[in-house]
Amino acid sequence: MTERPDEHSETPLRKRFLRSFVRWLVIGVVLTWSLAAMILLAARWIDPPTTAVHIERRLQAWLHHTPYRERYKFVPLSQISPDLQHAVIAAEDGRFYQHNGFDWHQIQIAAEDDLEGGRTRGASTITQQVVKNLFFGTGRSILRKGAEFTLAPVAEIVLGKRRILEIYLNVVEWGPGIYGAESACRYYDGNAARNIDRQQAARLAAILPAPLKRRPERMNNYSALILERMRQIGW
Repeated sequence: MTERPDEHSETPLRKRFLRSFVRWLVIGVVLTWSLAAMILLAARWIDPPTTAVHIERRLQAWLHHTPYRERYKFVPLSQISPDLQHAVIAAEDGRFYQHNGFDWHQIQIAAEDDLEGGRTRGASTITQQVVKNLFFGTGRSILRKGAEFTLAPVAEIVLGKRRILEIYLNVVEWGPGIYGAESACRYYDGNAARNIDRQQAARLAAILPAPLKRRPERMNNYSALILERMRQIGW
């Protein structure tokens, strides 16, 4: 059977198209990553005006035609109660000051839980959550995890622990439309973040894993566990 003359020309054309597509895809990924790294660098001095999570919630409210009021006020770390800072660290990332962006011990535990078919434990550090909040929203995917994995060390280097904690406490979702410690403290306790005591702090920290479903006044058991973790750490 005789081959048509254009069959040989189609194969190189496909290869050229594929190579061009891959090249531009790599360029796009590198440029996007570089932009994210520059935003992290800028965040060392500039308070984030919004985050991917904030934008995601606004879009969801718009799509579902539901009322949405955003409470978001960025305050310096010095205006957030040390008790609240410690409670959040104890609840979310007990080895925050020891790791460099990844808690390999918790990652190992999570992997073992997966292999055993048990309940999966979260292993994301506060650093990783800052990156996720700023750039990726609440969605989950392998691509997001990969980008988060490469950006977390950048955040550790350019921001440092104090600024990472300051950004996290100010942008994290604490309820429907409630972002940051100052807004959460005023909404739930009618008080400024700098005046929150240990009990209030533990209850607020207890709702962070599921802020759209939990309420501080219902978190007595978990808040008691957080208080015990704080005591064990020495806070």
